[in-house]
Amino acid sequence: MTPAEPLPQIILASASPRRRALLDQIEVHYIQQPVNIDETIHDNESPEAYVSRIAAEKSRIGRQLSSQTLPVLGADTSVILDGAILGKPHDQADAAALLQQLSGRTHRVLSAVSLRSEQHWNKISITSVTFRSLSSAEISAYCACGEPMDKAGGYAIQGRAAQFISQIDGSYSGVMGLPLFETAALLQQAGITLLNQEGRS
Repeated sequence: MTPAEPLPQIILASASPRRRALLDQIEVHYIQQPVNIDETIHDNESPEAYVSRIAAEKSRIGRQLSSQTLPVLGADTSVILDGAILGKPHDQADAAALLQQLSGRTHRVLSAVSLRSEQHWNKISITSVTFRSLSSAEISAYCACGEPMDKAGGYAIQGRAAQFISQIDGSYSGVMGLPLFETAALLQQAGITLLNQEGRS
């Protein structure tokens, strides 16, 4: 007999393969149900308020759309430089411009997590990331590989851009898109056991 598939514990309101991989890493079982929302920044909205609002909106819409009673997990990640949110690049030229801004500088990555059932829990992770100085040739080559597209700030810490990062202070998984420390804390608040405790006294 083949072992039964584990029952899902949550609904993931995201299409991100990186968030899927991170949930797989800590063995959280989920149903993936992406949602589409308006991610426009409000006037005078701080980056912290923005990422928290977007994550909460994703979990709220996911909860509304789901026929399941499982908790819904929403998340949002933004790269912040000089107080401004650097979004996802529209094309290679835009990606190159973002990387030129990050070159030789320290920026912040804010990653918010929202978990919603009958109650709503949320947390935010803040990480400082320092890039070494990048040459124009490096930026062009990196943009040509296609990795910066669909990535906040135009780079993927888990990919080729790892060679650009001289220092990180905070959550590596948060920079990837889902801070696992904060996510685990929310899941535990919702009564979801993460580690298999069978056989423990």
